[in-house]
This record gives sequence, structure tokens and C-alpha cells, in this order.
Amino acid sequence: MILVTGATGRIGGRVVHELIAAGAAVRALTRRPDDVRLPGGAVAVYGDLLVAASVEPAFEGVDVAYLFPVPGWPVAALLAAARKAGVHRIVLLSSAPLPGGPGVIERQHRANEDAVRVSGLPWTFVRPSALMANDLSWAPAIRAEDTVYQAFPDASLAPVDEHDVAAVVAAALLDGDRAGHTYELSGPQPLTTVERVAILGEVLGRPLRFTELSPRELRTALAAGHPPAVADAMIGILAAATGTTAPILPGVHQATGGPPKTYAEWATRHASHFR
Repeated sequence: MILVTGATGRIGGRVVHELIAAGAAVRALTRRPDDVRLPGGAVAVYGDLLVAASVEPAFEGVDVAYLFPVPGWPVAALLAAARKAGVHRIVLLSSAPLPGGPGVIERQHRANEDAVRVSGLPWTFVRPSALMANDLSWAPAIRAEDTVYQAFPDASLAPVDEHDVAAVVAAALLDGDRAGHTYELSGPQPLTTVERVAILGEVLGRPLRFTELSPRELRTALAAGHPPAVADAMIGILAAATGTTAPILPGVHQATGGPPKTYAEWATRHASHFR
């Protein structure tokens, strides 16, 4: 039995699909098990990662668990519950090294990894770089004005498709020989912000405008949905990525044997969000 946390998210939901397609027995953790639609064979169970006791029943009978980190989660208590229930292995979603050095975001991911190591449970770490799905935040302005409002037009990232992240997670869950491996993931090409906007325009078949925000304006927008320290860290990452060329990381190919999907492929799949 495989437990998937974050099972209704963009990555976790796809992990469930990958596992079911491979014939695995899947338990999907969610705070609203009566409201979710899962592929046939997957079983939704209640659990809140912020409350370790609520997840304890979900660990019973589980061989390997995928942990999707959430801010403020009691990771040590969750791991203790997993070990007590007899879970054999953990696959943890983490983060690749970020531009500008280890800020608050990267430090938290490394603390999660340290907690898993200390738990004594065998582990696999999946470390994506920036996610292509982050650009879905541009969708409302593109639909309304054909415009992207963003700072740091020349910040270079190599974002990775969330489907590729899920494929690596699923491969790690299905193969016990991947214990002890760390997979660092990126997309296949470094792209600046304005280059990604241009690709979106080509996919949508209409030109998109780019309006540059100041770092202060972007921070104000980010702070509406993130703690101040995280908003500051996101600004720092983009600032550090400006004038650089993002590295291409090998984890997708290492784990799946295939190349990572391009930004154009991701944009085509998500075109309806921008129309």
C-alpha cells in the first residue's frame, strides 16, 4: 500500500494517477475525502498534515509514503507515527538549490530532509527547481488584458513540469531500490521571464505584453498570499537569477529514462487557463 499526501494538489493528484496506472494500491490523504474524485482503485482517507494524530490511522498497513511538505507541519511527529505504524520508506518532496544561496525556503526544505534522515526510515528525496505551474498565477491578467505583470524580466530559471515531478515521485514510490537517492529536477532549458511570456503567446496564438513591476510592487503582490519572509525570499531568488543562466538538472531523466517536458508542452496542456 502506498500513501500519497497532498493527493488533491497538482503534483499529488498526478502521482495518484501514475500509481494507479502502474497497478499499485493507493491511499490518498485529504482533508475532504467525501469531496474528491480519484481514479478507480484509489481510496481517499481523512488526514490533516498539520495535525499528526489525524494522520496516524492513514499510515496503518502502508509500505511507502509520499510526503508533501506544508508550512508549519509537525514533521518529526508525522515521521514517528509513520515508523510506529510500520511504514518502510519515505519519499519526500523537497527543493533543488535555489539562486542566491540557502534562504528561508531552501533552509526549511533542508530541515525537512534532516528530520527524515534522523527518523531512521529509508528515504528518497525529490528536489524540483521552480515549477512551471507557478506561472498559472499570470492567468487572470492574461485572460483580462493579454498582459503579464512581473518583476525581474531577465531572471533565468529552468522550471519543471509538475507532471515530470509526479513521474519521478511515482517512480521512487514504486521502486524500493531508489532508497537513498536524491533527484534534482529542472526543465530542459533555461528561460527568462520574458522568454516564457513569449512562448505562452505563441501557444495561445496572440501576442502578450510584459509590464515590468518594481521589486517593491511584486513583493506587495506576493505578500497577499505568502508570509513576509517567504515573499522576501522569492524576491531574492529572482534577483539572484537575473543575469545568470539557470542550470539544467538531470533528475527527470535519471528517474524516468525520458527527457523533461518543455515549457511549450506545458503551456499547450494548460492553454485553457489562459483563454
